[in-house]
Amino acid sequence: MMKLPVIFAGHGSPMIALEDNELTKEFQKIGERVVSEFEKPKAILSFSAHWFTRGTYVQRDPEPRQVYDMYGFPKELYEVQYHPKGCQELTDDILALLPDISINDDWGIDHGTWTVLVHMFPGAPIPVVQLSIDGIEGPQNAYDIGKALAPLREKGYLLLGSGNIVHNLRRLEWDNPNGSPQADRFDAFITGLVKKRDNEKIIHYEDNPYAAPTADHFLPLLYTLGAAQGEKPEIFNNVRNTGSLSMTGYLFGFGEK
Repeated sequence: MMKLPVIFAGHGSPMIALEDNELTKEFQKIGERVVSEFEKPKAILSFSAHWFTRGTYVQRDPEPRQVYDMYGFPKELYEVQYHPKGCQELTDDILALLPDISINDDWGIDHGTWTVLVHMFPGAPIPVVQLSIDGIEGPQNAYDIGKALAPLREKGYLLLGSGNIVHNLRRLEWDNPNGSPQADRFDAFITGLVKKRDNEKIIHYEDNPYAAPTADHFLPLLYTLGAAQGEKPEIFNNVRNTGSLSMTGYLFGFGEK
């Protein structure tokens, strides 16, 4: 089998599931590229910022529920349907690589995953399994887990991290369609390190109370960096919006088939 790519996507507001703009068109193009340049993935392993746990868990549910883990949005958002199958074969392959983690089917496919995939792979044609983001062990552990899971790419699985380089809901600027100077600086700093593949500096990034006041949305990047060691990124959706959200994403493995 071809070695499938790794994707880190900035998902931003859940409303992106309903939008038709340059950001969502880019998601669509990426999905089309995966299928045309590689093959249809057997399943997708998603590292979503919104399954943030103490320890690491993986799903085994053959019919994972769609989780509407957001509040106060228009009714139309809660009517979006995205119901991929689970993939027990992928779960078993993950457990073989990470024997110390546990199965947990209390969660499901949350909006960090489905608001992106509804554009990349509309109609949910590909099974999805989520691995939780460990909020206890930190960035090095996230990177090491991604590294351990890299062999999944050669078994026909697509790896997707979904979060945000800059994510500060308390500092949103609702009238600002762009990023704040602080957001632009931090995003450019991290993107520069990703381009150079200076993983150590990203793993040991200094606490930034403005750009990443909590680790949940930043850590998915570390999983993807670990799974794509040494591979140069393609950068997409390199924009900030509402002041303190970054939509920047990275593709790894395209052109390295």
